Formats: sequence, C-alpha cells, structure tokens
Amino acid sequence: MSQTVSEFLIQRLSAWGIKRIFGYPGDGINGLMGALRKAKDHMEFIQVRHEEMASLMACAHAKFTGEVGVCMATSGPGAIHLLNGLYDAKLDHQPVVAIVGQKARTSLGGNDQQEVDLMSLFKDVASEYIQMATEPSQVRHLVDRAVRIAQAERTVTCVIVPNDLQELDYQEPKHEHQTIHSGIGYLTPRVLPQDADLHRAAEVLNAGKKVAILIGVGAKNAAQEVIQLADVLGAGVAKAYLGKAVLPDELPFVTGAIGLFGTNASHEMMQHCDTLFMIGSGFPYAEFLPKEGQARGVQIDLDGRMLSIRYPMEVPLTGDSAETLRALLPLLQRKEDRSWREKIEENVKAWWQQVGEAAHEEADPLNPRLVFEKLSPLLPDNVIMAADSGSSSSWMAQHIRIREGMQFSVSGTLATMGCAVPYAIAAKFAHPDKLAIAFAGDGAMQMNGNEELITIQRYWRTWADPRLIVLVLNNKDLNFVSWEQRLMQGEPKFHESQDLPDFKYAEYAESLGLIGITIDSPDQVEDAWKKALEAKRPVVIEAITDPEVLVFNAKVAMKYAPNLASAIVHGDTGAAEHLGDTLRAAVGL
Repeated sequence: MSQTVSEFLIQRLSAWGIKRIFGYPGDGINGLMGALRKAKDHMEFIQVRHEEMASLMACAHAKFTGEVGVCMATSGPGAIHLLNGLYDAKLDHQPVVAIVGQKARTSLGGNDQQEVDLMSLFKDVASEYIQMATEPSQVRHLVDRAVRIAQAERTVTCVIVPNDLQELDYQEPKHEHQTIHSGIGYLTPRVLPQDADLHRAAEVLNAGKKVAILIGVGAKNAAQEVIQLADVLGAGVAKAYLGKAVLPDELPFVTGAIGLFGTNASHEMMQHCDTLFMIGSGFPYAEFLPKEGQARGVQIDLDGRMLSIRYPMEVPLTGDSAETLRALLPLLQRKEDRSWREKIEENVKAWWQQVGEAAHEEADPLNPRLVFEKLSPLLPDNVIMAADSGSSSSWMAQHIRIREGMQFSVSGTLATMGCAVPYAIAAKFAHPDKLAIAFAGDGAMQMNGNEELITIQRYWRTWADPRLIVLVLNNKDLNFVSWEQRLMQGEPKFHESQDLPDFKYAEYAESLGLIGITIDSPDQVEDAWKKALEAKRPVVIEAITDPEVLVFNAKVAMKYAPNLASAIVHGDTGAAEHLGDTLRAAVGL
C-alpha cells in the first residue's frame, strides 16, 4: 500500500526507536497529525500547552533516558516557540530532533501568512544538521541523518517539511545518480586517548599531593571508576550542578556542589589543591576553580572542543569518561598519605551539619531550606527530580542528598526559567512507574508551570505510578535575581521588576482535580511531604517562604560584602534580615 510522506516520516522515526513526540498542532503540520493518528498504537503524541514546553520535554526525555528526544511544531509562530527548549538541549549536549512544518512550497518567497525563513531561524541551534524536504524521496535520508547526527554529536537537528509535501505519496529514492540511500542504526564508538597521553596524565596525577576532582554529567556512566579514582588518589570529588546525581552524597569524600550555591567543602578543596582533575564537565565559573598556576590540570571530555577552556589543562584528554578512566587507573599510584583526604572528609561532615542547622533557623513565615531538608530523607531511591533556575536550585543543590538510583537534571548551561515542570512531565512519560518531583519558584510557575499543570491533569491517569509532585516556593519575589542585584550590582532590590503578583497555586491545583497543599509554618513541612508522597494523584505543594533567606553560599557572599552593604545603605533593609554574624560584621551591621 502507498504511504504519504507524513506516514513514512512517522514510520521511519518509529524504526529508529522513537516512541514519543512532544508537540502542539497547527495547519502547517496537519498531514503529520493525520499520520500520528494512524500510528497511535506505536507512536505517542503528547500535547503540551506551548511549543516551548515540547522542546524542553524533548530535552528532558533525552536527559532521563539517553535516547533521542523529538518535538514537533507547526510553521511560523509554532516553530519560533521551539527555540528556547532546543537551545537548552544544544547547550547541555542532548540529542533532540525537531520536526517543523512549513508553508506550501508553491507559496515560499511570496510573503505568505506565517511564512518564516526557518532555515535561517534554526541554523544556529541546529547548526550540525538542518534541512528542508523538497520532494518525497528525500525524506528518508533527512530523517535518518537528523536522528543519527543528533546521537553522534549529542546535539539538536531539524527537519522542515512543507505542508503540501506532507500529503504527497512517499517514493523510495531511485537507483540512479544523485540519490541518497540511507539506513537505520547508530552504534556508540569507543573513544580513548592515545596511550602516551594517558601516561602523561598519570604522571601529573601521581605527582600531586592534594588532588581535587570535579565531575559533571559527562561522568554519569563512570561512577564506579570515579569512586576508585578518588580512593587511589586520596582525592575529594566536587560535583557541577548538572552532575549532582552522578555520585551519592552519602560518600564521605563527595564535597557536593560548587559555585554560587556550592558547599564550603568544595570551595575549600579547590582553594588548596595542587592538582585539578575535571571529568565530563563544562562548569563555567572560573572563579570557583583554582587560581591559574596554582594547580596542574588534567581533563577528560568526549567533546574535544570543551577541553581546557575553564582552566588551562596540562593534559587535555578526548575520550569517554568511563573508558578513559579504566585505561588510566592501572597507571596511577596509590597515595599513602591520606591527610588531604581526611581533611576533605572533615569539611564534608562539617558542611552537612552546618546546612542542617541553617534549615532550622527562624524565618517569616517559613525557611525555604527547611522544605528541602525535611524532604531529603523521605525520598525513594528511584525518584527523578528537576529544579528550576533560581533559588529552588540553591536549596536543591545544598540540601538534597543524592542516593544511588536517583536521577536529577536542570537547565544547566542555558539556565532557562520554566524547565522544572516540563522536565518532570517528560520524566513521567519516560518512567511512568517512578515518582517525579519538580522544584519550582513562583516566577517559573507564573511563566509557564501553571499552564503545564493542565498537561499533568490530562495525562496523569495513564501513568503506572500517578505521583508527580510540584513544589512551588511562593515568596512573591524573583528571588535569585533579587539577590544578584544586591550582591553583584550593589543595588537594592528593584520592586517594580522583582515583586510578583500573589497567586493561589494549591487552590489552582485543586480546581484541576489535583491535590493542593499549602504550608506556611515549620511544623507543617514534614507532614505535607508525607501526604504528597503517599498520594494517589499529582500534588502541588505551595510553600509560603521567606524571600530574605540568603540564596548564595555565605562564604561566597563574603566576596560581595561591599556590594551588599551598598544595597542595604540604599534602603534594602530586607537583605539584612537573615545574615549570619560574620556577614553582618562584613557589611557593617
């Protein structure tokens, strides 16, 4: 039987192992929608509330499964809306394919309604591969190359399909000159550095007396090798935020997060190390790494373009993290002096005690730290978590102790607002038998999270485990940016830009048939989490929290004490409410 181009395209994606497409309909993809209707027994179409959510979900699908994520949008405005989520995937090196409709070929160049130059629009975000189909037999190799390149390069690709082409009969390419006969399948290569370079790296690491390891999400398949490495070198392991779930926080040498909301243990290790070993991380903040010249450097990254750009590395190794470490470990000498490691473990223990105490400090009406501190021990081992950009990431990084089996992600390099809820939704479709939790601020919820609660309401009954919890930190403030204004700029909080209108998130959830819980005092926190974790449907927990709890690490904030003092002097009295004694003295209070 003959197939339309649309039917073939969906079938070809299915042959590649794609089972799900996130998107929103429009007349530019009516042919593709018709094909999806016919293929619904083997290809699931997830209708979102906005195309940006489709691309964020496709990115999250790739992050939580290792598979290619696929999103779809109509021509013109629908295509434009995909861009933010596609950049999230590109910057975090995730394989995502965008299928985009276009006006009829006969109308292109005629200033038709919704006509946008999509090749130009997507040429940056899908720079590795973007093509528009112009005749039926071309579609086979466009799909094949888009999926294969997305996998091989861990990036975004795009196929544009004009709407008149979608309805034509598909034709296989002819066996003649200037035709392309592509096939299905991609196998991940084994990528290893040269033996001589492995020996150079071992020489540097063996010479070091105070080795610091920094891992990112690129080390996620090398957890056991990193544990063995840290033992041999007597090193501590800090985690870039995207790599938070790579190693359990229960390990005594894991120093935790690094950066603006990193741990004292991580920062102490970086300030005093003589050797830095970065593995699978593009951590962007150079000020939290050793000073240039302080430490010798070794780095492993699968993408050679990411080597030696955060710190000048003596030995930059292009390779898969696990494969490279397995080849490197036999060349390393066990460090018998464990004093460096012992100091790191002391600092880690002190850090966990410190943040535990900080969570119980009084706030008005509720300390946001306590909300995360109380949750951490209650989490099941197979939970999937996502955090939004902002203060929710600060508390996630500092208070949630990762255990083996847990998954976590965030919009890392792009750091877009509004990622947590669509990430959690994608996690539920990828792993419907697992609990998913989104940690969101009220700004992100008002930006797009509230709308995606409708998506949750539509689909939750299809999940084997119906639990999806959305935590909303309701402090009526774009909180992280308010603190950046104070500490980075020395400016008082700008209320016209930072204050948010009040909204009843829990009541709204209830109106959708979900469970809504509001908490505004410390004694409600643990019971709220237990109720949510035992619920038989999705839950929104609205935590009314104090916006004046410092979101930066206090030691990091000390570097910006003069700016903070300036903000306070110019009338921002709220910024001074919860500063510790040392920081209060530094700003002259």
